[in-house]
Amino acid sequence: MTRIAVLGAGSWGTTLADLLARKGHETRLWAYEADVVEAINTQHANPVFLPDAPLADALRAFDDPLEAVDGADVLLSVSPSHVVRSVLRRVCGAVQPGTLVVSATKGLDPDTLALMSQVAAEELPGTRFVALSGPSFAREVYQCRPTAVVASSTDPAAAEATQHVFATNRFRVYSNTDVVGVELGGTLKNVFAIAAGMLDGLELGNNARAALLTRGLAETARLGVALGASPVTFAGLAGMGDLIATCMSPQSRNRYVGEQLGRGRSLAEIIAEMNQVAEGVNAVRVVKELGDELGLDLPIVNEVYRVVVDGQPASEAYRGLLRRKVGRETRAQATR
Repeated sequence: MTRIAVLGAGSWGTTLADLLARKGHETRLWAYEADVVEAINTQHANPVFLPDAPLADALRAFDDPLEAVDGADVLLSVSPSHVVRSVLRRVCGAVQPGTLVVSATKGLDPDTLALMSQVAAEELPGTRFVALSGPSFAREVYQCRPTAVVASSTDPAAAEATQHVFATNRFRVYSNTDVVGVELGGTLKNVFAIAAGMLDGLELGNNARAALLTRGLAETARLGVALGASPVTFAGLAGMGDLIATCMSPQSRNRYVGEQLGRGRSLAEIIAEMNQVAEGVNAVRVVKELGDELGLDLPIVNEVYRVVVDGQPASEAYRGLLRRKVGRETRAQATR
């Protein structure tokens, strides 16, 4: 039996903890919210973040992350990206060298622009890091609907170990070694999901959606290659797969935010009614800053930024994209 500590009890963290507990692993789930800890331990449920979903009886929740992590063979980090560093810093003294650290967080550190792999290397030195990403809505995974994700690590043995820990007959785990590409794919798809939601809120049609998905994937690859990723990764589960799912499904929180923006509501009003983080709202700030530092042309990212940060109407974002100069499609043919 493997002892696994799960840090973060949102819908995704709770779902993965339930999956692991049902596989027979000793699974300890840390939750920031005291009422979530109590509900999991007494009702075997998380009514706040995963309602109407009975959880495995063996799953235990803790309000102290150090207690959850104590003696863990595997640490699964599922906290929102803006708090991952502080959470890992709290538990660093209890995490042993060689521990398998799996990150299912999709985002960048807002203060340093770092990938979660870089954050983990800084806060938990000596551990083995794996990024777990792909098209995977929590509710569908909980319901045991077929899902495929990718475990990425520069250490093939760590990726293989992650496959064995997580895989079930309904949750298939592929592997690759392109950590940067996998992490960026999971980050940027949330930004483009906001754009897709705005498109739907404005009722701009299927042609526009297809263009958005295609050009969004091109921007993801542009940033990824600049940071050393393989362009092939973005045609896979963590790139195209996650982008399609998040931009098209009504289950996507980021797409919902964009749709409401497209209908003219304010971001503050939308966020106030949500009980979970829409990672794209934070990611667009970080991605734009990263793109600016690298001198990259990321037009969709820039327009989403103007809506989310500057308060520009969503309708103006799409007008801005259409007013761009005409150019060639591929980067090998042109610079824009």
